[in-house]
Amino acid sequence: MSVKTNLWVDTAIFAAFLVAFEPALTGIAVHEWLGLALAAALIAHIVLHWDWVVKVTLQFLRKLFHSSRLNYIVDGILMIAFVVVMLSGILISRSVLSILGIQVAASPAWRFLHSSSADLFLIMVGLHFALHWSWIVNACKRFLINPLRDRLAPRPTLGTLQPVPVPARDEDK
Repeated sequence: MSVKTNLWVDTAIFAAFLVAFEPALTGIAVHEWLGLALAAALIAHIVLHWDWVVKVTLQFLRKLFHSSRLNYIVDGILMIAFVVVMLSGILISRSVLSILGIQVAASPAWRFLHSSSADLFLIMVGLHFALHWSWIVNACKRFLINPLRDRLAPRPTLGTLQPVPVPARDEDK
């Protein structure tokens, strides 16, 4: 996958995460449906990076760069938190399950687990961003800032006289 595609997929996932994280902003129904869409997007993200997952898994106990090992651990905890958030979210669902005709008695334990794992997920997303910060900055410069700067830069137009430097004469020196 290209860096540009990866940047846009990651940006969409992050935006959906920010909106879904606070159900008071959107209401429960949007929160739940957006959560399911986010689950699909995160699964796609993992599939798109599956080569990295396999490579680091196979080399985890061998000689491996420290940042790759830390990144792998952070991503593993992030994945576990995500699975717990999604499963507990489905079990306490008030909108998605009722549309599907499924009734589940949501216990306070599932709500607590959902809230706690969502908080852990938020922390792990922050660590994931920190570990990938240089990639984020470079990709944003390459695909957002530089093209925008190039479009906004003044360009000479045809017919505009450009000053021509005049060489100094011997008597001016």
